[in-house]
Amino acid sequence: MKRLTAAILIAFSAAGACASNTAEAPATPPVAVAAASAFDLEQDVNRVMKAFDVPGIAIAVVKDGKVIAARGFGVRKLGAPARVDGQTLFEIASNSKAFTAAALAMLVDEGKLKWDDPVVKHLPDFQMYDAYVTREMTVRDLLTHRSGLGLGAGDLLWWPTTNFSTDEIIERLRYVKPATSFRNSYAYDNLLYIVAGKIIARKSGKSWGDTVRERILKPVGMNTTTTSLAENAGNPNASNAHSKINDKIAAVKSMPVDNAVGAVGINTNAEDIARWMKVLLDGGRIEGAKGADGKELRLFSEAQSREMWTAQTPMKIGMPKGPLAATRANFAAYGLGFQLRDYKGQLVAMHGGALQGFYSRVLLVPESKLGVAIFTNAESGGALNALQYRLLDQYMTGSAPTDWIKLIADDEDRKHTDELARLKKTSTTRIAASKPSLALTSYEGQYTDPWYGAMNIKRDGRKMIMSFTRTPDLTGEMEHFQHDTFIVRWKERNFNADAYVTFALDHDGGIEHVKMKAVSTETDFSYDFHDLLFTPVRQKAAL
Repeated sequence: MKRLTAAILIAFSAAGACASNTAEAPATPPVAVAAASAFDLEQDVNRVMKAFDVPGIAIAVVKDGKVIAARGFGVRKLGAPARVDGQTLFEIASNSKAFTAAALAMLVDEGKLKWDDPVVKHLPDFQMYDAYVTREMTVRDLLTHRSGLGLGAGDLLWWPTTNFSTDEIIERLRYVKPATSFRNSYAYDNLLYIVAGKIIARKSGKSWGDTVRERILKPVGMNTTTTSLAENAGNPNASNAHSKINDKIAAVKSMPVDNAVGAVGINTNAEDIARWMKVLLDGGRIEGAKGADGKELRLFSEAQSREMWTAQTPMKIGMPKGPLAATRANFAAYGLGFQLRDYKGQLVAMHGGALQGFYSRVLLVPESKLGVAIFTNAESGGALNALQYRLLDQYMTGSAPTDWIKLIADDEDRKHTDELARLKKTSTTRIAASKPSLALTSYEGQYTDPWYGAMNIKRDGRKMIMSFTRTPDLTGEMEHFQHDTFIVRWKERNFNADAYVTFALDHDGGIEHVKMKAVSTETDFSYDFHDLLFTPVRQKAAL
């Protein structure tokens, strides 16, 4: 779901035929790890865990077709002794999108759909806000973040855990207003990957999870990987989620998101992700596996491998300054389930993932035959960045290492300090003596948004409580900020997503609408409060 950091065509050998992958894969042996590299991986990871308050990390490195590392560091849960190892499960969130892209690529190979088929050909009830976009949206468009939706638009339909069904989420897409014109620019979204997951289920006749498990995980040998948190039950070797509460790391509960499969959903470990990276780096071929016809077993053809790593939507390039300027990309684009950029003159196909308490990143460098996966049981983009550049430098060039850990930790600390100062200034410059225009009882009632639905505000003694009816954990106390603006502080403090709630009055002094906005710029974009426009639900007068 979360933040991800010129057209290019990746040169591959001629495409080969995609053989059936329905044959039994050979029993999966433990991952064979090549001789350790000269540098001290454990020392670097321990520094990262300390610098960024991360309890546990798993690392997988694949180089030249061999697994260099598939291991864990730290603990699965803060305060508990169980250690992270190569088989510890982590939620990898949006790194699941590559599995959705691969499943669609397999259907393309089999002639069951085409990338440029209209979505309505496969889901006749699919509908966007604009009729033209509904008609023109293709399967390719679902994966390329160019729909015209704003960043993270509609994510509150599934995040934090909601009781909307997948079908309800897809149905409500028609009420989400676009932010730009269709195919105009890049803006990361999750809802359309949920639609893509629905197409996979429709074409396969099975759920997205069952399809991915049978057609990808089993042939690749990812036998401990799961497609839902429910499947993790009974497995003691699963990592716990951790978030910051008042800037202090703490163990928190995980958030099931079974209604968002296609966008998120995969839980995996270092050993299994190493197998997945080997397949991706080998253009879809499964090493050592044979189909029923005796031919090599492939998930997808080399033609589809090229398609997934071909630029589809240009992305704006960030401009890091000072010591971090060396990380600046010369191009950035989104392919099909992968972000594409360059680093030190080589293509990097990558993706990030984030759900409550877990961040992950997968990077593939085809020219160097290199794959790197980093899983954390905490919400630290800095930890991922520091290890990403450290490992890329080590295995791409072997050059003298830059101390990315210190540079990125210092940069993160500076940004966080600046944000705390901004919040303090905002608090001290508000008009504290102002009062709401109406009596507090006048703000009570039910409100509705066109795409989310109902939200309630009610009194509980002297407190005003806001609750989102379809999101059980989005409940919090409202405190007056200034004028007709309040701040809702969520009961789940690890959300770090407190929001302004501003009431607009009409000509007769009644409430016309309510808008919301995250208080902190550090709030994850999937809390898309700013896209909501709540209006009061008027009670019909008794006859």
